[in-house]
Amino acid sequence: MSHDEFYTNPLTTRYASKEMSSLWSQSNRIRWWRRLWIILAKSEKQLGLPITQEQIDELERHQSNLNLDVAAQYERRLRHDVMAHVHAYGDQCPAAKGIIHWGATSCYVTDNADLVIMRDALKLLRQRLVSCILSITDWATEHAALPCLAFTHFQPAQPTTVGKRGTLWAYDLVLDLQELDHRLDSLLARSAKGTTGTQASFLQIFNGDEQAVRRLETMIAKELGFPNAYAVTGQTYPRKVDSQILDCLSGIGQSLHKIATDLRLLAHEKEIEEPFEKDQIGSSAMAYKRNPMRSERICSLARFAISLQSSPAMTAATQWLERTLDDSANRRLVIPQAFLAIDASLMLLQNIFSGIVVYEKTIAANLAAELPFMATEAIIMEGVSQGGDRQELHEAIRVHSQAAALKVKQNAEKNDLLDRLKADPIFSKLDIESLADARRFIGRAASQVREFNDEVVEPIRSKAVGDSQLTVEVFV
Repeated sequence: MSHDEFYTNPLTTRYASKEMSSLWSQSNRIRWWRRLWIILAKSEKQLGLPITQEQIDELERHQSNLNLDVAAQYERRLRHDVMAHVHAYGDQCPAAKGIIHWGATSCYVTDNADLVIMRDALKLLRQRLVSCILSITDWATEHAALPCLAFTHFQPAQPTTVGKRGTLWAYDLVLDLQELDHRLDSLLARSAKGTTGTQASFLQIFNGDEQAVRRLETMIAKELGFPNAYAVTGQTYPRKVDSQILDCLSGIGQSLHKIATDLRLLAHEKEIEEPFEKDQIGSSAMAYKRNPMRSERICSLARFAISLQSSPAMTAATQWLERTLDDSANRRLVIPQAFLAIDASLMLLQNIFSGIVVYEKTIAANLAAELPFMATEAIIMEGVSQGGDRQELHEAIRVHSQAAALKVKQNAEKNDLLDRLKADPIFSKLDIESLADARRFIGRAASQVREFNDEVVEPIRSKAVGDSQLTVEVFV
């Protein structure tokens, strides 16, 4: 049977990056298992166990020479994935076969490898998150002073600027970045804890030398690039850690979903549009359509990632005593897919802001349709300062506003409130056009954009200098 006849995961075939897909590949995982067996053997040798350099050299020669087909045959017979790979590695390393996995339990390789892979995956997401923050902030700075209609309850509200709205999106991602950095800084190794976390097997092979066991644990953690190991564990590292990491990924998903939803709403208002490629088709039936498909896909993938958070939470809540295996299949499914979905969503957002289109005249027209009503308070206040009667001014504006609103709603005509006020003698002393200038109503929006860039984003930008460039490809 061809591969096309089996289900494949669209996260790896359609959406996520090659970098993230590679991190969660079986080959990468098994290479880390072998690296962990090498680290264990080296550390045990250094602490005095009878392991030769020749045995370690043999293990290192075959670290990346994976015989996955042999391991698969062993697993069909043994029904145990780790032991299958111990045997497969041992076939390649006959001199070292007897010391592979010495003193360890399966979670030595499975848990430590998962922690390393999650650390690498978080670092990759961090680069994408920073790129999105910088792209959105650069875009916001460019449009810092461009007035636009703001919305509360998706009803017209006091104006803001296009750039200020962009800072709201970027700041959510900044908060996500802070949480991601906290998770990275808090991540530790499981290291060598033994079958139920008591390190009894290691105490035995070191003839009761507790200091040697403690040194072994620290040596392995540092070889893996962690500052230390978790203080205590059962058979596994605390599954609370998975829940916390998925909380972080869910948080990024929430921010992405909000940003993408806003972009979809603004596309409906014809104010902002995603990049649209020359031969791109928006609809199979309606040839004129330019659907916000990237934003819609972000919402779809982010919603999926958000929904996955509940599984690690339930797993952490239902781990019996020192360990139960009902975490295994769930973790194999949930953790990689959450990372892949967020990776794909961040790539899409990067792609959108690499070519997002702003329609300034439409933005101005939409604002102009509502601004006359919003300017009335300023007109009343200026009228009073010019010697007018506040109550008379208020009543005149009330009458003119209702008449103008009726024409807009019933006849779909232009809002002519300002023309009505200009024609009314009671407002003859006022410069109505100046009082209704949109720039009078945006407060400190432009300054807030500048301050956000200088105070919040620039420190992030300065630390990002030199980061490697990741692929940003929207496949379909």
